[in-house]
Amino acid sequence: MTQTRIHNLSISLDGFATGEGQALDAPMGHAGMRLAGWMFATRFGAPILERSGGTAGVDDAFAQQNEPGIGAEIMGAGKFGPPGWQDDPDWKGWWGANPPFHTPTFVLTHRPRPSIGMEGGTTFHFLDATAVEALDAASAAAEGRDIRIGGGATVVRQFLAAGLVDHMHLVQVPIVLGRGVRVWDGLEGLEADYDIEAVSAPSGVTHLTFDRKTA
Repeated sequence: MTQTRIHNLSISLDGFATGEGQALDAPMGHAGMRLAGWMFATRFGAPILERSGGTAGVDDAFAQQNEPGIGAEIMGAGKFGPPGWQDDPDWKGWWGANPPFHTPTFVLTHRPRPSIGMEGGTTFHFLDATAVEALDAASAAAEGRDIRIGGGATVVRQFLAAGLVDHMHLVQVPIVLGRGVRVWDGLEGLEADYDIEAVSAPSGVTHLTFDRKTA
């Protein structure tokens, strides 16, 4: 059965998944690399920064679950590019000619543009759509495989609020950001809908998995 999944979503102790001041030279705003540092240290994450090696263990085991079974991705405008990317007709995302998604990828934006085919099987489609409409489009493209909600925090919150997320892997990082974009606002009582497990890692992060309860 097709599921809607979130993986490797890092948040601070005070609930921020993105720092303030996102820009071309600061994709995560003032948070810098601190939220995702645990992942980039793993075997899964090191190649993203064109590094070799990386750690095995708990963090890598969770990070690796990001890929299997995914047939399409949905992301927000803030994950695709810095503020103002819609004004640059040549902007094709942060990831170069061969983005790491390798599937149809739907970017939610109020200013759609023609689809962009990239190397490695990624095609970016730009939609001005609700969460439900975007999920319908992604499901049609996924050909029976799962849909990944890739972020950022605002898009994740929209899908959680709409009750559209079946599985979420969230990573609580022991830092306090104080400002940025929070995940939990408006989601009071969310925990009642999920079975939740927590695993602490030697790196200092805590992996939280949320699986929707079945009737």
